[in-house]
Amino acid sequence: MASEIINPDTELSEAGLDPAFALHRGGKMAVRATVPVRDNADLSLAYTPGVAKVCAAIAAQPELVHDYTWRSQVVAVVTDGSAVLGLGDIGPEASLPVMEGKAILFKQFAGVDAVPIALDCRDPDELVATIARMAPSFGGINLEDISAPRCFEIERKLQERVDIPVFHDDQHGTAVVTLAALRNAARLTGRELGELRAVISGAGAAGAAIARILLGAGIGDVAVCDRKGVVSAERSDLTDVKRELAVLTNRAGLTGSLADALSGADVFIGVSGGTVPEAAVARMAPGSFIFAMANPDPEIHPEVARRYASVVATGRSDYPNQINNVLAFPGIFAGALQVRAARITEGMKLAAAEALAAVVADELSPSRVIPSPFDERVAPAVAAAVAATARAEGVARR
Repeated sequence: MASEIINPDTELSEAGLDPAFALHRGGKMAVRATVPVRDNADLSLAYTPGVAKVCAAIAAQPELVHDYTWRSQVVAVVTDGSAVLGLGDIGPEASLPVMEGKAILFKQFAGVDAVPIALDCRDPDELVATIARMAPSFGGINLEDISAPRCFEIERKLQERVDIPVFHDDQHGTAVVTLAALRNAARLTGRELGELRAVISGAGAAGAAIARILLGAGIGDVAVCDRKGVVSAERSDLTDVKRELAVLTNRAGLTGSLADALSGADVFIGVSGGTVPEAAVARMAPGSFIFAMANPDPEIHPEVARRYASVVATGRSDYPNQINNVLAFPGIFAGALQVRAARITEGMKLAAAEALAAVVADELSPSRVIPSPFDERVAPAVAAAVAATARAEGVARR
């Protein structure tokens, strides 16, 4: 991988100032105090002896930690560097720019403070134990860029050990935004989710989470495909995660290739990379929806998709209807932190998707079924829906 990456020193000295390297010089974050320390009086309050009073109060009433420290408003963004963007397993150090980026998006879009943490360990149980030991410092844990299928086990085991929200954004953020866009595509064309049959290309973290949230939202049917075709109970080569998907999905009992599954399908959702032949796209139902989200090259090029689909979405910012996780995770955590939720439930994710869709429900067009990431209505709407659902479901603590 290193041989494919331009040396930043060469890039800066010989090719002019590369804006990406220039922006990252020295990192993208800094710690800023929220109280002044101007004189001895300030020092005695911010540190000793004043701080001892606060420590003693928290020791006597542990729940006060949320009121007198930053815990209730800060998230840890944690990775092991095993599945970073499209770069793959590049290790913890190389993943840190992405974690910093995620942290500044939390702050920019929802006012949530976040700390990037890259861990040098790969064993799932060791990762869980390490993150759990750090949990007293944070109000939530955002898992990021951890390879499948390990990510499923890590998220599950960690949530069992800690009483704060654990959210693997590669799974659930993608799923929430995808569902929101699909809800609005259906509204735009006068259909219900229950009338639609979807095909998901990709049975990894995102594909599995999208399948589950679509089922929870009442999709008519969904089939998940990996490189060997439809994930079905008839296959003997499935992982534990795929065996579970085979039980939950594919009510029609489809078998064969992705192209076979697309015949008559209403929805294509791509989270796998690769290329879908145009002949297979042409076999989809009239007025279909194509969400080809691989970056930088969608599984179905938008120009091809538009020949057959009534609504087209990608993961790219240079085409309409970008499926971007930043539409989900800042607001979801803001809402969860607001009510000190113990976890993020399936109901909270569904509520987030509905709130996100509702932001542009009165402005729908084929090129606008999802808001822009810079729409200032997004994070407040998502946060309010998540907080209300947390209270209704009994996982809120304030």
